[in-house]
Amino acid sequence: MSAINYIKDNKQKFLDELFDLLRIPSVSADPAYKNDVLKTAEFVKESLIKAGADNAEICETAGYPIVYADKIIDASLPTVLVYGHYDVQPADPLELWDSPAFEPVLKDNKIYARGACDDKGQMYMHVKAFESMMQTDSLSCNVKFMIEGEEEVGSENLEIFVKENKSKLEADIILISDTSMISLDTPSITVGLRGLSYLEVEVTGPNRDLHSGVYGGAVANPINVLSQMIASLQDDKNRITVPGFYDKVAELTEAERKALNDAPFNLDDYKKDLDINDIRGEEGYTTLERTGIRPTLDVNGIWGGYIGEGAKTVLPSKAYAKISMRLVPNQVSDEITELFTNHFKSIAPDSVKVKVTPHHGGEPAVTPTDSLAYAAASDAFVEAWGKEPIPTRDGGSIPIVSLFKDALGLDTVLMGFGLDSDAIHSPNEHYGVTNFMKGIETITLFYKHFAKRSQNS
Repeated sequence: MSAINYIKDNKQKFLDELFDLLRIPSVSADPAYKNDVLKTAEFVKESLIKAGADNAEICETAGYPIVYADKIIDASLPTVLVYGHYDVQPADPLELWDSPAFEPVLKDNKIYARGACDDKGQMYMHVKAFESMMQTDSLSCNVKFMIEGEEEVGSENLEIFVKENKSKLEADIILISDTSMISLDTPSITVGLRGLSYLEVEVTGPNRDLHSGVYGGAVANPINVLSQMIASLQDDKNRITVPGFYDKVAELTEAERKALNDAPFNLDDYKKDLDINDIRGEEGYTTLERTGIRPTLDVNGIWGGYIGEGAKTVLPSKAYAKISMRLVPNQVSDEITELFTNHFKSIAPDSVKVKVTPHHGGEPAVTPTDSLAYAAASDAFVEAWGKEPIPTRDGGSIPIVSLFKDALGLDTVLMGFGLDSDAIHSPNEHYGVTNFMKGIETITLFYKHFAKRSQNS
């Protein structure tokens, strides 16, 4: 039996196992879910053992553990290091889910659950691809797995683990499925990722909440001030006003921009899907450029004062916001964080005090398209999908891609099978069954083509 036939014959088994994994609320951002995150790590370890790993272990860190496993069939063969994460985003706001976030349901051939796509569904494809190759005696490369539990909170312990375990993690290529493809009709491979600077700001006015009638108009309202400060961070062309922000931004050539915009994209469909009347972004760039090759600044949350039912006429003491900046090649997250912090404090009026607290960040990355591994991935897509994949730039961030390059000297192939419409990080996250099953097939074909190309090189 071939691996592809094994995958098709075990479709229901694979889906049942994925549903079991999705039922565990492994929310790394909330300490209330600590036991569930640890339970998920054990689930992943046991799954890798059952799939055929010779060695699988829970590697403790200062935070949540990393699951490591391997299968070395022949030291002379190439080695693939698979990275993924088993933690998920919080499911809030829960009331916006059509079904409970951690009770997966199958509807319209899609799996609805938190983590269905990001990244449990995509990570588990690699486990099942490995099992399929082991069960059909067709594994053609050595394989190692490194599945972490802190990706959604910045992977702050991953760098330490990687640097302390370089020999354990020796490989020829990193393989990751934590990105999206253009569509089921148009496969693609992500070749660029944006970096990230994420921080929280706090604006303090009076030393206590005040009566807005007695003090309003005489004392600075931190919410009003914060809103004005945030509004000033972008100009009328939607360019970020932080001094020095664009100094290191890598500009693409006209040919590179044209190639990026040759990817299939329908603006009317884009607006219809999001239920918006128009788009908005940095002047002079297309939507694909704004989300792939340009840096951004967005408020991810803002709060302060009274937000309960009814009215309370309060002039609040404090106001807060969470702000993220997506970065492009040549920008450095620590430098951008410092530039933002200095600027934000400088624009604050004397009537308030400002505190900026960095949370986490990561560097942008561009992966090569002229490597054996990229060619093998392209071969795999051609065989599985009947079409050559289009190289694309992804607007999201996977900071470990640059970490792997710096610490291990390894390039990464980003074979993602999600869709932009999968609502990751949002209520009703979902992942297509077709994407899941086809992804498993494509991954097995990657191993075949990578081994073949490595042998012939």
